[in-house]
Amino acid sequence: MTALLTPEQKRDFVNRGFSRRTFGRIATMLTAGAALPFYNESALAQLSRVDAPADSVFINSNENPLGPSPEAREAAKKMVDQGGRYLFGEAGKVRTLLAEQEGVKQSYVEVHAGSSAPLHQAVLAFCSPTKPFVAGDPGYEAGAKAATFIGAKTIRVPLMKDYAHDVKAMLAAAPDAGLFYICNPNNPTGTLTKRADIEWLVANKPAGSMVMIDEAYTHIAGADLFNTNLVAADKDVIVLRTFSKIYGMAGLRAGAAIARPDILTKIVGFSPNGMMPITAMAAASASLQSKTLVPERRKSIGEVREDTLAFLEKHNFKCVPSVSNCFMVDVRRPGGEVQRALVQEKVVIGRVWPAWPNHVRVTVGTPDEMNKFKAAFLKVMA
Repeated sequence: MTALLTPEQKRDFVNRGFSRRTFGRIATMLTAGAALPFYNESALAQLSRVDAPADSVFINSNENPLGPSPEAREAAKKMVDQGGRYLFGEAGKVRTLLAEQEGVKQSYVEVHAGSSAPLHQAVLAFCSPTKPFVAGDPGYEAGAKAATFIGAKTIRVPLMKDYAHDVKAMLAAAPDAGLFYICNPNNPTGTLTKRADIEWLVANKPAGSMVMIDEAYTHIAGADLFNTNLVAADKDVIVLRTFSKIYGMAGLRAGAAIARPDILTKIVGFSPNGMMPITAMAAASASLQSKTLVPERRKSIGEVREDTLAFLEKHNFKCVPSVSNCFMVDVRRPGGEVQRALVQEKVVIGRVWPAWPNHVRVTVGTPDEMNKFKAAFLKVMA
């Protein structure tokens, strides 16, 4: 099994403190790849999966109910006729467009089928039994699953009172960290961490560690909140992008990691990308070329979100002030009870985080879906 590892990877494992046993497990992983339980999007989606009638309102997985844009649908439909060919160049088109729009060289962009693979691969590349994975709490759990698999410790640092990542506490908790993970806006709270705080962490982190900024929801929050300028400045930063959220392509699978070429090489080395789904690549290219898609959807999602938050506040339920397509509401009792009760009303909401047991996460759906949520929520909470 270990023959699959390059000499450089083997030396890196030794330097990061891996045991022979863990070393063997990682070699096995390189053979098994996406079959591993933590390693693909569908496995992660199980976190929010709930058995419910097919005609229920599903506002539990942070999906975009609008789906792909008309331009993306047409591009994907046309690409089906080419489905018998690999067409590697389609991923190259996405890389070119992203590089141009983000102000980085094409070699700084690696296209993936979604953003979960590079998240996991970065944990494998930079964390170890002696180099922890550090994240906010509550926060997206995917990276911790990869860390557990390789025997790396996960350190969860509570969010600050304004629900931002406490970057100074994160560094203090793990001055030997391998990877600092900041989802911005955060999942599940939908709240932002200031650019100045992220820059402080990048400037003060230990040498050799990485700061990963997951920008899955940033398009929804605002136009000037991205951090690819740090990548362009050759910092130890990995930016994740996905087409699952504002672009409505969760099922089509398209995403990217943006970082220095030497960083991307370490990430991709744990699972070479190979062939990308050409329908997804065509839809992604069409989405990137649309001038109106992002601002229009940002506006429509924001209007529905604010209407729902105002409704809940009116009925004396405290909500976290989200700028994303999901929000947290304090239900003042075990959140799992409320979640199960809502399923009986054919409304499926998101999961509960151990750090906030009395909060539930709700995805922003269509106006009709949110109206059904409002009626069911008041009934259950009564």
